[in-house]
Amino acid sequence: MNPILKELGFDAKDRVVIIHADDIGMCQATIPALADLLDFGLLSSAAVMVPCPWFLEAAAFCRDHPGIDMGVHLTVNAEWKNYRWGPISTRDSASGLLDEQGYFSPSPAVIEEQARPAAVATEMRAQVARAIQAGIDITHVDAHMGTVSRRPFRQAYIDVALENRLPLPYIGRNANWLENRRIPPTLIAHGAIRGGKLAIRGLPLLDAIAMLPLWDPNDHVGAARHIFDNLPPGLAVLILHPAVDTPELRALAPDWPSRVANYAALLSHNLRDYIRQSGIQVIGYRPLRDLMRGGFEASNELFLLDAGLGRAGSPP
Repeated sequence: MNPILKELGFDAKDRVVIIHADDIGMCQATIPALADLLDFGLLSSAAVMVPCPWFLEAAAFCRDHPGIDMGVHLTVNAEWKNYRWGPISTRDSASGLLDEQGYFSPSPAVIEEQARPAAVATEMRAQVARAIQAGIDITHVDAHMGTVSRRPFRQAYIDVALENRLPLPYIGRNANWLENRRIPPTLIAHGAIRGGKLAIRGLPLLDAIAMLPLWDPNDHVGAARHIFDNLPPGLAVLILHPAVDTPELRALAPDWPSRVANYAALLSHNLRDYIRQSGIQVIGYRPLRDLMRGGFEASNELFLLDAGLGRAGSPP
């Protein structure tokens, strides 16, 4: 049994899930989506992209809703063709964080190859600090496109979490990827790195991770029901990327239909009733953070998701 479940008052048979929205503040369309989903009641967590143009509006929303479960979606990539952002900690090209246009690279692989690990560590800390300065009561950190969880940046990513006593989405040795082979490796790498193990004290671990599709806008309620049907006992995270349908979203994101479908699915009365009847327990990251800050310690070997295979990695 995952020791965090016992600490939270659950038993070994319980299925506990964090329903989590990524990419908040990436564009304006994410903020009304967040507000609607929180009002509807299924969404339990979200993460903001600090370097992005709509971060200030997202921060204002958090100040107006101080109980929101909001993490920092640590960001060192700008993946869209004509809608870009860059680091908040430096404009020095020697950092390896800037492409020829002066923005983050679209590619996680390019950042992994070119960025100085010290510069990535500084940028992560700057993003957390800016979120705190903006009045966000941060509940966790995670990794946009999985980049800061790649090998050169791995330890700094963990250090940022531990320094701030924040959970991050790592999976335990016997965890499950609720797999769909169509997920590209950069998305499978969310909150993960290539195989290996670390001994971590005080970081809660996940038993499963899943994501609503960004590659197919059809029947996201059915996709969500399938995920929930296959959740194992333990602690899981379901990731989505919700946005309302706006001209801005359509102009910047080729996958906009799936983002809108993610949003619509989490406004489904049918899905909400289904989850309630399933016995699944929905929580946010805040209880995990509060346990960490209250002295929770669990010595675990940490086996991280293999970004190439989409399954739990083997020990080196």
